[in-house]
Amino acid sequence: MALAHVLDPAVTPDLRDGILDLWADVTRAGGAVGFVPPVTREEIRPELVRHLVAMAEGRNRLLVGFDQEGGVAACAFVGLNTHRLMTHWVWLYTVMVHPRFQGMGHGRALLAAAEDAARGFDGVEAIRLTCRGGLGLERFYRSCGYQEVGRIPGAIRVAPGDDRDDVIMLLPLSRHPPP
Repeated sequence: MALAHVLDPAVTPDLRDGILDLWADVTRAGGAVGFVPPVTREEIRPELVRHLVAMAEGRNRLLVGFDQEGGVAACAFVGLNTHRLMTHWVWLYTVMVHPRFQGMGHGRALLAAAEDAARGFDGVEAIRLTCRGGLGLERFYRSCGYQEVGRIPGAIRVAPGDDRDDVIMLLPLSRHPPP
C-alpha cells in the first residue's frame, strides 16, 4: 500500500492532531525526532506550533504521507533557507513515518517525495538534514543518496551520560536526476 504524499496540505484541526499523534507515536517507538520517551502530545504541541508558524511565514513547507483512510502516516517539514547566501539549499526537518508503516519502503518514498518537491523550488540545488547518531539513521539516509558531510560528537544529549553525535547529511540534487 502506497501513501499519498501531499505538499502543503490545508492545515486543519484533523491534520494538526494527526501530526501530533504521529510525532508522539514515533517518539514513543524510539524515533529520533527531537524528543525522548515518554512524551505526550502536549509536550510536543509547542514545537509543532513553531513549525506551523514558520509555514505561515513562508519559511517552512509541509509534506504529508496519507494512508488509504486519509490518516497522517508520515510527514516531513522542508525549511526554506532565508539566509541570502544559502538559498540554494533547503533543510529537511522532523522526518517521520508511523511505526506501523515502517519497514515497508515508506521512509524511502517520503524522502523521494521531498526530493521531488525540492526540485520544484526555484534555485534549490541540495537538501540538508541532521540526524541523531547511534541509531543507524546515517546508513538509511546514505542508502537514499545522502552523504555525510559533517559530524558533531556528543552534540545531542538524550539523557545524562547518553550523548549522541549530530550527523549532517546532504543530498546534492544535481547528482540525482529525476526519473
